[in-house]
Amino acid sequence: MLHLRLITPAEHTDEVVHLIDRTVGTTHLVVLPGAARDPEGDVVMCDVAREAGDELINRLRALGIDSRGAITAENIDLSLSKHADRAERDAPGEPADAVLWEQLEEATHEESTLSITYVAFITLATMIAACGVVLDNAILIVGAMAVGPEFGPLAGICTAVVQRAPRLALRSAIALLVGFAVAMAVTVAFSRVMDAFGLFSESKLDADRPNTGFVYAPDWFSFVVALLAGVAGTLSLTSAKSGALVGVAISVTTVPAAANAAVALSFGDTGQMVGSTEQLLLNLFGIVVAGTLTLLAQKALWATQRSRLTKPE
Repeated sequence: MLHLRLITPAEHTDEVVHLIDRTVGTTHLVVLPGAARDPEGDVVMCDVAREAGDELINRLRALGIDSRGAITAENIDLSLSKHADRAERDAPGEPADAVLWEQLEEATHEESTLSITYVAFITLATMIAACGVVLDNAILIVGAMAVGPEFGPLAGICTAVVQRAPRLALRSAIALLVGFAVAMAVTVAFSRVMDAFGLFSESKLDADRPNTGFVYAPDWFSFVVALLAGVAGTLSLTSAKSGALVGVAISVTTVPAAANAAVALSFGDTGQMVGSTEQLLLNLFGIVVAGTLTLLAQKALWATQRSRLTKPE
């Protein structure tokens, strides 16, 4: 269930209450006349089944409540109420399958913003992966994959394409490109420093690496895994099952490929640098394609349920 708290102009309160009453899956309606001070208005609160939440929020926005008042939504961890149980039963579909597009856009906006923290994480992940590829250490590679924050901008691009949000697409693309560019540049410098201390060497990079050689050898399996990871990651975001994102992060070869390309560049190994770059681009492309198709499928699925979200007069 979701808890909605609305600040509505007094002249629109009756219209909002009527809208909530007519929406399937709503309950626990509370109206506090004149309770809001900034902005001024009435406070309307209700609980709504997750399956009906997106459509109700869209209808409230169509009334202009977001511009003249406020719409706040939060997840309810525990609700002991027969009314809530009945609301969930009445709402079409299953809660885990529902997509809250406003929440998704907000989440991807935050995760896809170019910030010092984002750049720091992707840079540290790439440097850890650099150690992993040189040492042929799979544990370091997995750790670097888990640290890397690149799925946020990728999800932002997918969401922007489906929702036709060019600003989100631009913000996500900038975070992705600038983040990897800075991370790889710093890793090149890091590699040279490690080489100066005798910790990295070209011979280690060129040696047989059974555990990490895949990062510069793209093939069809790389693309298939990227597609599967893109679907899994998108479903994780839309269903609020964020725990699956860790598995997605360690399934695709993005950060390790960027790290291998940076180390290869520092030693002038053109072959590995090109192969690693192709691996990186292949994985990024696969995730975006799969994520976008997954969101389109979910959007089409829930469009068929809209007629069931309104109670008959």
